[in-house]
Amino acid sequence: MAEAYIVSAVRTPVGRRKGGLSQVHPADLAGHIVKAAVERAGVDPGAVDDVILGCVDQLGAQSTNVARTAWLAAGLPEHVPGTTIDRQCGSSQQAVHFAAQAVMSGTQDLVVAGGVEVMSLVPISSPAIVGAQQGMGAPYNSPGWTARYGDQEVSQFRGAELIAEKWGISRRDMEEYALRSHQRAIAAQEAGAFDEEIVPYASVTADEGPRRDTSLEKMAELKTLTEGGRLTAAVASQISDGAAALLIASEGAVRRHGLTPLARVHAMTVTGADPIMMLSAPIPATRQVLKKAGLELDDIDHYEVNEAFAPVVLAWLKELGVDPARTNPLGGAIALGHPLGATGAKLMATLVHSLRRTGGRYGLQTMCEGGGMANATVVEVL
Repeated sequence: MAEAYIVSAVRTPVGRRKGGLSQVHPADLAGHIVKAAVERAGVDPGAVDDVILGCVDQLGAQSTNVARTAWLAAGLPEHVPGTTIDRQCGSSQQAVHFAAQAVMSGTQDLVVAGGVEVMSLVPISSPAIVGAQQGMGAPYNSPGWTARYGDQEVSQFRGAELIAEKWGISRRDMEEYALRSHQRAIAAQEAGAFDEEIVPYASVTADEGPRRDTSLEKMAELKTLTEGGRLTAAVASQISDGAAALLIASEGAVRRHGLTPLARVHAMTVTGADPIMMLSAPIPATRQVLKKAGLELDDIDHYEVNEAFAPVVLAWLKELGVDPARTNPLGGAIALGHPLGATGAKLMATLVHSLRRTGGRYGLQTMCEGGGMANATVVEVL
C-alpha cells in the first residue's frame, strides 16, 4: 500500500474560555492555520486536492462547512474544495485518517487535515440545545435509542463517573493526575517544547490554559460536578478555543514538490464501545492499532491520550500498564485545553514534533469520543 506522509503539522495557541481567541471568527482562525500548514511545507496551495476539517458544534459562525469558508477566508485558491466532519472529540484526528486514506488509496496527493473550535462563541452541545428548543429533545432520546438503551442519562460527565467507579479511581487520584498535567505543561512551555508547532494568532503566542497557582489544596475545595460524584472541574478538560492543521502528502507529491516528511502514518483504527460509559473506547482502540502496526506497547516512545477527564487516562493506564512517564509527557487537555474539533490535529502536531525533538521513533495517539468511540493512530518519525 502507498504511504502517507506528514509534511507539516502546526497549531494555534489554545485560548481559554473568554480569552485571547474568544472573539475570533472560526473561519479566520482555521484559515490562519491551514494557510500556515501549506506555507510551512513549502508547496503551492493550488496543488492541494482537498481540505478536511473537524468541527463538533457546527452552528452559527462554525456552520455551513467551515473548512470551505476557512480556506477562502485565508485568500487561498477557489478551486480547492473543503469539507467539515464530526466524529465528536476525535473529529480532526479522523480528518487526518481520511486524508491519509485518500493519499494511500492513490486518489489524492496533497490533503490538508485539521480542525477548529471556538467554544467561547459556540458553547458545547449548542446543536442539541437547538434541537430541544424545536421540540425534538436530546440526541439520545429517539424511540429507537430508548428501545435499546432505555431513558437513562447519557453524558460524558456520567461516563467519566462510571469509568472512575469501574476502575476504582478516587477523587484524590484524579486531582494528583490533574496537578501533574499542569506541572508538565508549564515545564514544557518553559523549555520551549511547543515553539515549533505553534503559529501565533494576533497577540496570542502561547497556550493560555496552564495554571501556575493550582494545588491539591485548591482542587480539594471544589464542588463535585454531580451530587455524590467524584469529578470536579479541576479534573476535566478546559473549555477552549483553537485550530490545528497538518498537510498529508503522497510519496509522489513529496518527490514532485521537494517536500521533507516529518513522519509517516504507520497505522490507523477507529472503534466503538459502550455508549453509556462512552469514554472507555481508547482502551480497545489502542490494542487494535498496535496489532495493525505490528508493535508492542513498549515500542511506543510517546503516547498522547486526550485528557477529556482524568479518569479516562487513568483507566487506560491501569488497563494497559503503559509507563505514565511516556503518556502525555508535555501535559494534556486538563492543563492545555480541549478545543473539541481541533484537538485531534493539535495532539498530532505535538506528538510529531516531540518525537523529532527527543529522538523517538513511534508515537501513538488516541482519544475518547461522544457516542462511545475512539480513534487511534501510530506515526513513525522519519
